[in-house]
Amino acid sequence: MRNAVYAVLILAFVGACTRSSKREYIEDTPTAGHIKIAVDESLKPLMEAEIDAFEGLYKNAHVDAIYTSEDEAIALVLKDTARIAIVTRKIRKEEQTVLDTQKIVPNEVKFAKDGIALILHKNNVDTVLQLSQLKEILEGKITDWKQINKKAASAKIEVVFDHPNSGIIRYLRDSLGDFGNLPANCFAVNSNEAVVDYVSKKKNAIGLIGVGWISDNDDSTSNRFMQQIKVAGITRSSEAYEPFQAYIAQKLYPLSRDIFMVSRETKPRLGSGFVAFVASEKGQRIVLKLGLVPTTMPIRIVEVNREPIH
Repeated sequence: MRNAVYAVLILAFVGACTRSSKREYIEDTPTAGHIKIAVDESLKPLMEAEIDAFEGLYKNAHVDAIYTSEDEAIALVLKDTARIAIVTRKIRKEEQTVLDTQKIVPNEVKFAKDGIALILHKNNVDTVLQLSQLKEILEGKITDWKQINKKAASAKIEVVFDHPNSGIIRYLRDSLGDFGNLPANCFAVNSNEAVVDYVSKKKNAIGLIGVGWISDNDDSTSNRFMQQIKVAGITRSSEAYEPFQAYIAQKLYPLSRDIFMVSRETKPRLGSGFVAFVASEKGQRIVLKLGLVPTTMPIRIVEVNREPIH
């Protein structure tokens, strides 16, 4: 009799565990499940906004983001640690070779354009840099602010950026031409937030950050950063442009770049659903709201007439 009671209790316990596990298990579909994605850290504000909106819309969807360098983000996708990489370049040939051995054809979706902002200490009197001067700084040919502005006080230039394998530096090499090894006065400080903090305290510093960190006028972090630093204008010849949304959209800002979602998913699962959301009208409105340029839906640029009405 006692053994029968024990058997009933065991069956009841097993049944309860089974029901509990069924409740906790969420099937991996385009709108439900759990995934990890890897994100270039310079794109963090944008992807945090996209993830919040996606999870708010689909309550059973959970997206964990790993914020790291561009190369590491793609490496995590190659190792199947992350299903999607959010980066500013496409897969390279040698990376595709790795995926070929896994019989994976990556889905690459361009969904936004942003820019690389050059930020300065708020008391720096030099507010415009020529593109050629930026290259010479990265080559180590220009090392002092007096070489840029003869009226400026002599001060050694320091250039700070986010990561040793920074997508920002890779983009500048691709855009400006290879400038070899960076000189000792150019170094990484491990995050875009750390770049802003460093520049806010160093009058001689130039910071390189993703423009998404300072482009959202409704974001408290963006507004706080803009109170600490100033943004330099960039010129190729005579006209200087800052990394404003309209200038990026019209291809007038010289340091603008495309943003891609690189997915390794081969079936319609949560990763595919997230990619579809970001590329959809709702996801693109988030891009627009953050002061960046959506690329999978048309945008309208409005020119404001500031002349007085008579």
